[in-house]
Amino acid sequence: MGRAFEFRKARKMKRWSAMSKAFTRIGKDIVMAVKEGGPDPDSNSRLRAVIQNAKSVNMPKDNIERAIKRASDKSQGDYKEVLFEGYAQHGIAILVETATDNNTRTVANVRSYFNKCDGSLGTSGSVVFMFDHTCNFKIKGEGMDLEELELELIDFGVEEIFEDTDEDADGNEVNSVMIYAPFESFGKIQAYLEENNIEILSSGFERIPQVTKTLNAEQVADVEKLIEKLEEDDDVQNVYHTMQEAE
Repeated sequence: MGRAFEFRKARKMKRWSAMSKAFTRIGKDIVMAVKEGGPDPDSNSRLRAVIQNAKSVNMPKDNIERAIKRASDKSQGDYKEVLFEGYAQHGIAILVETATDNNTRTVANVRSYFNKCDGSLGTSGSVVFMFDHTCNFKIKGEGMDLEELELELIDFGVEEIFEDTDEDADGNEVNSVMIYAPFESFGKIQAYLEENNIEILSSGFERIPQVTKTLNAEQVADVEKLIEKLEEDDDVQNVYHTMQEAE
């Protein structure tokens, strides 16, 4: 298995760990999608993808519809996606994806977290090159021939396809298939899956570190202090780093 498989295995228990935080993130994603392409998911592929993600974390239908309605209101402010780069202690590169309606506030907060945790906020381009920007899709796994699917999608740049398991709300194991490809392949793969009636359970983008660094337990705790502070901030959507994660 490749880096995407290992990355997914290490992070999936942490991702969307707090339901309220997941809803906040998706609410912002809905606003950005509606502002970009309108409130109709049939003609807005980005909004379709966000709605799929909302359903995958059991966001109530009423919440989704209210978020779309609010986003359609001209008085609703827009969110800007801003990327922050820096270093935690022990030479660990940190990449922070934010969605903010007040960049001054977000910059001040992110800078304070780095300072309080003995890290350093860097300039644009200082660490982003250490991560591969990927897109991913989770699809239903039943009756799926992975080799055949990979052959169909290889022309779209797909790099890894593998089986995955999750638990549903009742604790039952659910099989699925994960697809990873370069960031720019998202639209083509989404279109292929929809045209072939392959159900997309969720989709998104991730930044996978090209090289990771192993730390001892005390050093890991130092780095996790910064990661936790960043992830608690409402403006922060995702935090990526080059520290080797335990499974």
